[in-house]
Amino acid sequence: MIEVLQSYAAIALPLTVIIGLLIGSFLNVVVYRMPIMLQRDWETQCAELREEAPPVHEPARFNLVLPHSSCPACGTRIRAWHNVPVISWLLLRGRCAYCGVAISKRYPIVEAATALFSMLVIWQLGATPQGLAALFFTWTLLAASLIDYDTTLLPDNLTLPLMWVGLLLALTKGGAGLFTDLPSAVLGAAFGYLSLWSVYWAFKLITGKEGMGYGDFKLLAALGAWLGWQMLPQIILLSAVVGAVIGITLMLVRGRDRNMAIPFGPYLAAAGWIALLWGEQINRLYLGSFGL
Repeated sequence: MIEVLQSYAAIALPLTVIIGLLIGSFLNVVVYRMPIMLQRDWETQCAELREEAPPVHEPARFNLVLPHSSCPACGTRIRAWHNVPVISWLLLRGRCAYCGVAISKRYPIVEAATALFSMLVIWQLGATPQGLAALFFTWTLLAASLIDYDTTLLPDNLTLPLMWVGLLLALTKGGAGLFTDLPSAVLGAAFGYLSLWSVYWAFKLITGKEGMGYGDFKLLAALGAWLGWQMLPQIILLSAVVGAVIGITLMLVRGRDRNMAIPFGPYLAAAGWIALLWGEQINRLYLGSFGL
């Protein structure tokens, strides 16, 4: 497939957009269902520890495939022609085809954003092994960011596979890796986790409060595994600046309680994605400003 895309570069970007739209539609399912799946698993595990009967859930089978998508208002199963990314939402004017209830704008926005980010990845890295790996990186970060935004949870189901894939990619090319070499990837995973872990415990000892969750540690470990320890300072600095600006803006505009939790995962993910595509250029620009 890579050879075909490289031979016909003119179709690479349009094909990437189409694939991105389809993946975006699937990410909407992941973002909605994965927290529910995790909640069900936790409830079942708690019942087992208490030696109680497992809870009964409806529907009984609930995963990323079943049950089929349906309207949350009327429960009617959504037909395939009503589920075409972005286009169906526009043709239906953002409403259910059966009951007329409004459908959230978030669905087409996620689909369009996934297509846009995917196109930027292939535009920057090309239809290469690096480009295809970066698509997986992008899609996973998008799902993790949206789940964290909704629930303040970063599922291990996303962060840990992302970290292991990053380490495995560092084994390619005789240890030179697709994005960084194996020693840098291993140190990046370790330092990424331990850096935020240290901040977490320092903050907790000083204030008695938890400033972030363990999911943030694992996400930064995953970013370190993909990009190497050398990119961690840039990722941490960029995510902190963006997080501070957005957090202060929310408090000023919306009057949010300054003690209200603001998920840090989306800022880490955004910083990691930027570092993957333009990290080297940012570092050169920064060092060049000091004449280094």
